Amino acid sequence: MTAATTPLNAIIVPVTAYQQNCTLLWCTKTMRGAFVDPGGDIDRLIEAAASKGVTVEKILITHGHGDHCGMAGVLAERLGVPIEGPHKGDAFWIEGLKDAGPRMGLPEARPFTPDRWLEHGDTVSVGELTLNVVHCPGHTPGHVVFHSPDVHLALVGDVLFQGSIGRTDFPGGNHDQLVRSIVERLWPLGGETAFVPGHGNMSTFGRERQMNPYVCDLALGTSGPGPVTSGPG
Repeated sequence: MTAATTPLNAIIVPVTAYQQNCTLLWCTKTMRGAFVDPGGDIDRLIEAAASKGVTVEKILITHGHGDHCGMAGVLAERLGVPIEGPHKGDAFWIEGLKDAGPRMGLPEARPFTPDRWLEHGDTVSVGELTLNVVHCPGHTPGHVVFHSPDVHLALVGDVLFQGSIGRTDFPGGNHDQLVRSIVERLWPLGGETAFVPGHGNMSTFGRERQMNPYVCDLALGTSGPGPVTSGPG
């Protein structure tokens, strides 16, 4: 899709050694945008926005793991913009960033307080765009997904991947809850919906519902795999 055919445009900028998919999305009418999950490499992110002529007006966070939000507070201060998300269930992750960051190889990570915690059913605006907030706990308690019904696009963080699902062995993780989040809250968004995962390649909900060994209809109709301990997220 191009700016001429869609109200929303986006690019993915993988950041840090974790190759976490930070997304720059913007309203093509106003050229105002947001970073979703700026885990690091903020100079590159600022350059990416400038190269597209995008004025960043906020930062959106899917969940509190350092590779997704470790530099969100620093970037927000540099740009003078607010942070929205995640759900307050991830407050303990964000509060622990100062100690967790160095252990993850992200020594500059630091805690922050979002300007707005998000709840299931909330909306966030970017320019003249409206994104729906879907609370999808399981990988973390406060994980949220951002969904644009207008262009059938979702930014799912570490809930779902091409061929896999998020890890559930971190504090606050819950395998059964994660599967319920995917089946009950993501599948109803439509099989045609493309999604940007926190790591790796994009896919669609329809493809994953058909082929993902953890959450496809066939697997869940019989006996699905046990807890995930080695996924990319």
